[in-house]
Amino acid sequence: MKKINISDITLKTLSQDSGISLLFREKSAIAKCADSIGADAVELPPVKSLREDMIIFRTIAQNMENAVLAIPAGFDSESVSNAWECIKEAKSPRLQIELPVSTIQMEYTYHLKQAKMLEKIAALTKEAKTLCGDVEFVARDATRADEDFLISAVKEAEANGAGLVTICDDAGTSTPDQIAALVEKVKAAVSVPVYVQVSERIKMGVASAFSSVAKGADGIKCAMVGKNVLLTGDISDAISACGAQIDAEIRLNGTKIHSSIDEMVSSINHKAYESEKNVSDKKKILLDSDSTVAQVAQNAAILGYELSESDAGNVLKALRRVCEKKGAVGFKEFEALIASSAMQAPSTYHVESYTTTSSNISGSMSQVTLKCNDEIIRGVGCGDGPVDAAFLAIEQCIGHHYELDDFQVQAVTEGKEALGSALVKLRNNGKLYSGNGISTDIVGASIRAYINALNKIVFEEA
Repeated sequence: MKKINISDITLKTLSQDSGISLLFREKSAIAKCADSIGADAVELPPVKSLREDMIIFRTIAQNMENAVLAIPAGFDSESVSNAWECIKEAKSPRLQIELPVSTIQMEYTYHLKQAKMLEKIAALTKEAKTLCGDVEFVARDATRADEDFLISAVKEAEANGAGLVTICDDAGTSTPDQIAALVEKVKAAVSVPVYVQVSERIKMGVASAFSSVAKGADGIKCAMVGKNVLLTGDISDAISACGAQIDAEIRLNGTKIHSSIDEMVSSINHKAYESEKNVSDKKKILLDSDSTVAQVAQNAAILGYELSESDAGNVLKALRRVCEKKGAVGFKEFEALIASSAMQAPSTYHVESYTTTSSNISGSMSQVTLKCNDEIIRGVGCGDGPVDAAFLAIEQCIGHHYELDDFQVQAVTEGKEALGSALVKLRNNGKLYSGNGISTDIVGASIRAYINALNKIVFEEA
């Protein structure tokens, strides 16, 4: 029987879930669980905070006994080097070059045409190969790509050192026959192993994986837990029961897989429950001028913020100024103080101009112009109201979508020319970033609040 490799993407999947923020020991436990049940490879999420991630990933690397440890290498030479530093001590390290191959993702996320993307694939793959003998090219959004370009991309990757190619169905709308046909074409074009990462969005993950293996796929990517992803337990059970029909087998330990995964899932669900319980306590927040730095940090944690000691001190100073005129503040006022006082980041993005149109007979449209490192970037968005359209325009400018956790507007002065204050909370990797904006134009206040929160994210990631 043909041995099908299993690559575990649990950590990568959970890192994209804004509702789950894992602790150091939980990340290590997940990686160890995947290794213990027989996964051939364990994939780490991309490096976000180098100092923190390097400690976590190096610990995981040292504890990995059997599986290959893979990590996305980023989009430039520096990020390739940083990724390598995180896993170079692993018994079997692997660098992944993850890039989109569909036109919409190439142009929206990286602003590159096909020719430039091929150059980027070649350069990054070659760079990774100089550091690590095991390099994988991951073709993101492959099921929506032009097939001729996809074939060119995988060939380019192989020619520059990739020893493995993965085809991803990020959209999650392809049928098993469509994915299998794509895998067959890629398999015929390259001489290296071909893996497939299918989706469970339309509940055809197992069928898609089976069809792909039947057409030559050498490996399957799955997660022990996660949304819209092929689950490890499901594919293990399916191959145990019907693997002989496609002449395939896997190395997963069927006798311990469910008990190990159930224990891990229970731990994560308990953590999510505890988080919801803490959020429900926010209405109990009441701080006054006698509050301490520790109380400020503790109540900020209830709202989902992780304040440094200096940030907590700045918020406390602002709190005491407010309490001179107002006896105490509740959670809404406290959150506004966090937005205006904590982690004041340098302005990477500046608002140059914006234009909005809105009526009761058509959707709203907004054009936003930003300045970033002396570069002028423009975006246009259509949405349900001028603020929604403006936020979509900003996303087009920056080429990234952040979850809008909360949005609040209130008047800070009286009269028809009153100043409006907007509070925007963005969530990135499970962490909240808040921004505050003030203007007589509420759309302008909302845009400034969004950019304020965005600059905090960019500053912390840098």
